[in-house]
Amino acid sequence: MVTNEFKNYAEAAIIHTYNRFPVAFDHGDGVYLYDTDGRRYLDFAAGIAVNAFGYNVEEYKDALKAQIDKLMHVSNLYYTEPMAKAAHKLAEASGLKRVFFTNSGTEAIEGAIKVARKYAFKKDGTTDHEIIAMEHSFHGRSMGALSVTGNAHYREAFQPGIGNIVFAEYNNLEDVKSKITDKTCAILFETVQGEGGIYPGEKEFIQEIRKICDEKDILLILDEIQCGMGRTGKMFAYQHYGILPDVMTSAKALGCGVPVGAFVVGEKAENALEPGDHGSTYGGNPFVTAAVCKVFEMFESRGVLENVNEVSAYLDEKLQALVKKYDVVKATRGLGLMRALEMNVPVGPYVNKALEKGLLIISAGTHIIRFVPPLVITKDNVDEMIGILDECLGEIE
Repeated sequence: MVTNEFKNYAEAAIIHTYNRFPVAFDHGDGVYLYDTDGRRYLDFAAGIAVNAFGYNVEEYKDALKAQIDKLMHVSNLYYTEPMAKAAHKLAEASGLKRVFFTNSGTEAIEGAIKVARKYAFKKDGTTDHEIIAMEHSFHGRSMGALSVTGNAHYREAFQPGIGNIVFAEYNNLEDVKSKITDKTCAILFETVQGEGGIYPGEKEFIQEIRKICDEKDILLILDEIQCGMGRTGKMFAYQHYGILPDVMTSAKALGCGVPVGAFVVGEKAENALEPGDHGSTYGGNPFVTAAVCKVFEMFESRGVLENVNEVSAYLDEKLQALVKKYDVVKATRGLGLMRALEMNVPVGPYVNKALEKGLLIISAGTHIIRFVPPLVITKDNVDEMIGILDECLGEIE
């Protein structure tokens, strides 16, 4: 099928919850994707920060093929070697203690919420505790994750949600303090806000929130689903701030394409959940955790963090040049290879024009272009992307 035929074929059977771009991808290689017509696209979206190594990576594929030949699934009624190894690797990398594997980032958030509620319940036996989340945040589409997502438009048709959620302004310490009560059991936020516009947490804000949580026995939950797994130049973004969360959520590049997420707990919360409190049929099965193990091995063997830090500095320099060159470009910000280009106009036409020219970029809100490429991109890839984006800016302006 050519692309238009495939689009019509797909839309006839798929629930229309996404306004998809008019392209159907067939395969990938390196940092490029190829559509069903054979056209090549430079990928600066990485499946929304998922494909850290790009595509068609033999080492990664071989690990999954080997696991398929051994065992795909047995349920969580039994132990498996890949699950145990993956849990140790994730706990060690995060600096935390115990792991629960999920099928997605949304499910990881659900588990983190349950950890907070159960931790507080075990202290006083009541169920009216509150969680403070942040405005302009995004944590997922399930009822629990949606309830802590700080965008009223996403929530309005699905209210009342899970209840007892209070929203505060991100990076506004005094606003968060004003929302804390004796019923507050957790403070939850993305270490770097993603969908809300790529806003890194300010150092004083995060460190002071950590102190407050310690003083008041409140759990600090950090959502690292998009900003974690090397995206910012450290394995997890909170490591830039010299603190540890009590609960951390991970997904996306944790498995680099297979459906796997996790919530990880530190010492304070390691015994909050007990047998029967939580479960998952597929969570942490041998196939996906074999992928997790290989991902951690490849991060080390391929020097991924070093590459992120080197190339991200170059990317920032090139984006700053666009800010200076075009009046329509307002600012750039971010950490590592999680970058934003903020514009004075809606970015949709620029994203579409880039697609026409063979570049995949995505938005984060109406006025933000988001750059979350594979973590293995080179400076040459940056130059190619900037060249195409520069053309788009010039032609539309």
